[in-house]
Amino acid sequence: MSQFKHLFGTTRMPESGKDRICNDPHSRHVVVMRRGYFYSFNLLNENGHIRRPSDIASCVYSILNDSRKPNECPIGILTTTERNQWAENRQNLLNLGNEEVIKKIDTASFILAIDDDMEDEDHNALLREFLHSDGVNRWFDKSISLIVNGKGYAGLNFEHSWGDGVAVLRYFTDLKADIEFNPSFHPNDQTELSPSGPDVEKLEFNVDDVIRVTVNQAIAKYKDWAQSRLSIDHHISEVFGKKQCKTIGISPDAMMQIAFQLALYKREGRAVATYESCSTSAFKHGRTETIRSCTNQTKALCKAIVENRSCKTYDYEYKKLIIQCSEAHNALTKQAAMGQGFDRHLFALKKINEQNESGNLALIFKDPAYTKMNHNILSTSTLSSPHVLGGGFGPTVENGYGIGYMIQDNRLGSVVTSYNNHRDATEYIRYLKSAFEDIHQILQAK
Repeated sequence: MSQFKHLFGTTRMPESGKDRICNDPHSRHVVVMRRGYFYSFNLLNENGHIRRPSDIASCVYSILNDSRKPNECPIGILTTTERNQWAENRQNLLNLGNEEVIKKIDTASFILAIDDDMEDEDHNALLREFLHSDGVNRWFDKSISLIVNGKGYAGLNFEHSWGDGVAVLRYFTDLKADIEFNPSFHPNDQTELSPSGPDVEKLEFNVDDVIRVTVNQAIAKYKDWAQSRLSIDHHISEVFGKKQCKTIGISPDAMMQIAFQLALYKREGRAVATYESCSTSAFKHGRTETIRSCTNQTKALCKAIVENRSCKTYDYEYKKLIIQCSEAHNALTKQAAMGQGFDRHLFALKKINEQNESGNLALIFKDPAYTKMNHNILSTSTLSSPHVLGGGFGPTVENGYGIGYMIQDNRLGSVVTSYNNHRDATEYIRYLKSAFEDIHQILQAK
């Protein structure tokens, strides 16, 4: 896939009006973040070969032995701010003589973020840590950040403009397989490590009072957004999964999309604009197209279930409707994957139209139906792997839900986010659980 070349050594650089993607294909180093500080060391030697695991482990070990208190001016928080503001602040940092430090971060293969947090049992807390955290030990502009907390839980946070989840999941899967089947370092090897880490470079920012004030303001604003505004919850169902769906002859992905529609219909009694991401990697430089998974078939099914759910004698009829929903969904999926969707095409035409000097927007883009269709209350995407506990993203509209989901042989899972002033992710999860229960019962109808 053409996206793999941007997996490492890539940064989204903030610029006024429009950001720029930069890649260093010759990057040999990694930047490590801990307690808001930055460190760097080489992962590859002069010949481009990976250094000995013990050497790399010694570098990480020396960083873990740095006893400094958390950084009072964590520059990484500035990557959470509005992009034009961040572009201005980045220029201020460059003017203060931080060119080499910023270049070191921009050209790093990736970010390794080491958190002191000891969370391991509260999965919602883990999801928050890997999705956004408090922002002080992150650099969200990097293509990927490998995050490890104090309990050894690992997660990936990735910037989305350079590529999509398919490339990241491939990296994650290969990483897990290498650790499991070709381990290079054992915990007992720690006794042989040097705590000094002579190859580690501490990256120090020059800051002034203006930067300090800006950082403190960004910390306060981000804390309010992450803790007060964003709602996150998850649900894992181990009652059924991919195997049962395929035995019955329905698409597991279609079944999940039906569940999302049914949960919303149970809550609000209506169908809404829905986005499902579909990879177009069959094409060179392919990214994604939209599957419009809210169909006439799903609406009819949800309406029937909600209005007649107390009567289980209709289950066999509902099962036939589910099969019809699956067939419609499969057709839409094939069209999207083969470049026959309409969303990306219309989006490109709209952007070209907006740049027209006449300033006249085509009537189709002024149509209320077009606006409503692109206000996706349900924004959904799946990355399924037995090695991944869960994954998610924020809502794409203020009054919407962001739904990351997984489909495995005998279990299903969803991570839901929302903004508290509009919707409640935990409330939606309750309806989603009920939707799964209804669908499971219907699928068993004879």
